Amino acid sequence: MKRKPPAPTPEITPDDAALFREAIGEVRELAPPPPAPERPRPAPEPRMQARDEALALVQSRTASYLAATIDAAETLAYRRDETPEKVLKALKRGQYSIGGELDLHTLRAHDAERWLREFLAQSRAGGHACVRIIHGKGPRTVDGGSVLKALVDRMLRQRAEVLAFASAPEAMGGTGAVLVLLARKRPGERGPP
Repeated sequence: MKRKPPAPTPEITPDDAALFREAIGEVRELAPPPPAPERPRPAPEPRMQARDEALALVQSRTASYLAATIDAAETLAYRRDETPEKVLKALKRGQYSIGGELDLHTLRAHDAERWLREFLAQSRAGGHACVRIIHGKGPRTVDGGSVLKALVDRMLRQRAEVLAFASAPEAMGGTGAVLVLLARKRPGERGPP
């Protein structure tokens, strides 16, 4: 099938152009339209920071409990920077009323970690300012260190609701227990059921 050649376009004569201008009238040039607005760029995502934090969280949760031990006779003491030193001294002397108690000394480290998390959340939700955690003195490693004591020390230092903690006075468990001072629950803060 053969194509037809395109029809020739008629030539515009000066008379045709003058007639067209007369019919249209005066012409003014239009300003070019404003450029289209740029699409907003998405906010940058700190992917490396998120990856590093996730890795640190996994490493902190999977730390070898047997590698991290504390001498059974060592006393524990810690306070946040915003907590006055006199509060820690009063805690060491056992001058706070104990609102709750958790005995971990018969549990495995993995179970003790879960129980400790739940206990702290429930104690704070219940309005307890001071609690006692019994981790025991049981040396269960070759070097005689206490696995649960190290676990409790590490976890309490990482918890935002813990203002201070110290080994209990001898009459309250000595170096086999720790007294923990908890921050008050803020109004509107969610907690466990």
